[in-house]
Amino acid sequence: MNAYRVSRIVSASFLLCTGLVGVAVMHAQSNNDRVLVIQREFTKPGKDGAVHEATEAGFIRAVQANKGNIHYIAVTSMTGANRALFISAYPSLAAVDAERRATPMAAQMAMDKAMVSDGDVLSATDSSIWLRRDDLSTNVGGPPVGMRYLEVSEYVVKPGHVHEFEELAKKYVEAAKNIPEFHWTAFQLAYGHSEAPTFLVLTALKSGAEADAEYGAGKKFEDAAGEDGMKKMAELEAASVKTEMTNLFAVSPKMSIPTDAMVKAEPDFWRPKTGASAAAKKPAAKPVASGQ
Repeated sequence: MNAYRVSRIVSASFLLCTGLVGVAVMHAQSNNDRVLVIQREFTKPGKDGAVHEATEAGFIRAVQANKGNIHYIAVTSMTGANRALFISAYPSLAAVDAERRATPMAAQMAMDKAMVSDGDVLSATDSSIWLRRDDLSTNVGGPPVGMRYLEVSEYVVKPGHVHEFEELAKKYVEAAKNIPEFHWTAFQLAYGHSEAPTFLVLTALKSGAEADAEYGAGKKFEDAAGEDGMKKMAELEAASVKTEMTNLFAVSPKMSIPTDAMVKAEPDFWRPKTGASAAAKKPAAKPVASGQ
């Protein structure tokens, strides 16, 4: 989510609950997603789905009506607690600050007002900032056009054992380098999580079939790592990982503010035609000539 919204929540009052698979989701150029700002919103029972979409629509209108140059991708949980993640990508921490400073006062006031309604459907919120780790990733080119799901894996590392975890992650990268079904982007927590050190591993998926293929490639990975390699990775994991969790999220176009480039690449996904507008563009039927 935009830096202003995150800073307001922090001042007034997350690897994602599951990890950050895939959210380099916003920019195709790898240098533009070195920093991720993620806001997590937990909804009250019965307040997710269309109810949350409606309050988020008010926030989006406030941004756009007041010329806020803000973009983010929203993903909603398919597993775990009901929540939405709002993810913004930046080339640097300085760029996060620059966006906050450049947000017009009118936009800030409108967003504050919209957030009151949004708050009525939420049970909790938090925010975090993550730095991309290219050395622990197999993909740093951003998500593919057509991404519909985000697999997020979170690894909380035991204090003093980051080195072992990094060794473990690099062994995974080495074993997966020739397996196309395995592709992920890793991030390390910089600010905002209750436990540190924490890492997110994000995997962008176009469909459920891609998730099936990922699971089906497990034997390829074992063969690439070898028996000794798998044993060493198990030892490193036991020595370094305190907790780990993986969840699946679906991209929500209704709660996102995509960039112009993203809309141009997939207009039917990000800006689908409503029934009324589609009907308006449908050519009228030609009158039937008399006698036929």
